[in-house]
Amino acid sequence: MAELNDMYPTLLDIAKRKDPNGKVDKIAEMMTQTNEILLDMPFYEGNLETGHKSTIRTGLPSGTWRKLYGGVLPGKSTTTQVTDTCGMLENYAEIDKDLAELNGNAGAFRASEDRAFIEGMNQQMAETLIYGDTDANPERFLGLAPRYNALSTDETNIGFNVINGGGSDSDNTSLWLVVWGPDTAFGIYPKNSKAGLQHKDLGEQTKTLSDGSMYQVLRAHYQWKNGLVVKDWRYIVRIANLDKSNMDTAGETSDSSPNLINRMIDAIERIPNFGMGKAVFYGNRYAKSCLRKQLKNCAELNLEDVMGAGGIVRKELTFGGIPIRRVDQILNNESAVS
Repeated sequence: MAELNDMYPTLLDIAKRKDPNGKVDKIAEMMTQTNEILLDMPFYEGNLETGHKSTIRTGLPSGTWRKLYGGVLPGKSTTTQVTDTCGMLENYAEIDKDLAELNGNAGAFRASEDRAFIEGMNQQMAETLIYGDTDANPERFLGLAPRYNALSTDETNIGFNVINGGGSDSDNTSLWLVVWGPDTAFGIYPKNSKAGLQHKDLGEQTKTLSDGSMYQVLRAHYQWKNGLVVKDWRYIVRIANLDKSNMDTAGETSDSSPNLINRMIDAIERIPNFGMGKAVFYGNRYAKSCLRKQLKNCAELNLEDVMGAGGIVRKELTFGGIPIRRVDQILNNESAVS
């Protein structure tokens, strides 16, 4: 399986490019510390100012078995075009100028305040990446769950890549297997715009209150234009209907947890070709906890040493060599997918 970070540009790679003054914006790196999915997701500039239009092949010419003196009719493939849109997430950070200068280090104080805004936007973006529904919220972009929202036994239907984990109530969660790549699934930002979370220091400004009084503030503007393209639905698999209450019993005497190992094997076998990109499993802390408790029953489930930021070696949970990473925005109260 190809290493994504060596092949495709992630948000972190784009953010590390220096500006005209030779400085590197640290915002994207701070942001990805609490959202592991953005460390894997490659980003490309869309071919539209509002998103990206993809051409997808929907049919292949089958050919003809020709007999002697018989003719062959010409054939052709069929295609369709799909447009994925971007959403625009914005916020303003505003601090009373005198408050910021109380400790004699206004820059450090503003940075500590700004981190809260960054983290809030990070969580909003992660939530939209999983659950964004443009029918309910047209100002956002379409996430994963609304695309993979029904079960099907038809191998030509996207629902074939939704695997039933057995839960039937409304306290379910999901595990996701995503193969990131330019021909499978990737993030986008609008044409002629900048990738990642953009920060602009608006400096000192006068703020007028409703009663006409005024005071000085230090203001910053944050903007993030982002979207998701699923170019080939066969390279994403959702293991849905994982009952959290049952997962909590993993490893106990009365273990009623779902067999995540078998479901993950099923997910792997849905993928046509792992050479198309970087494969990663995603789950929340409860799903990963359940998997760790099942470690002793599966030789393919391992804790492997990986090199993290700053050269720090950490243990990462893997299954069949595929990393399993944490996304806390994956909920535990999903309704059963039917």
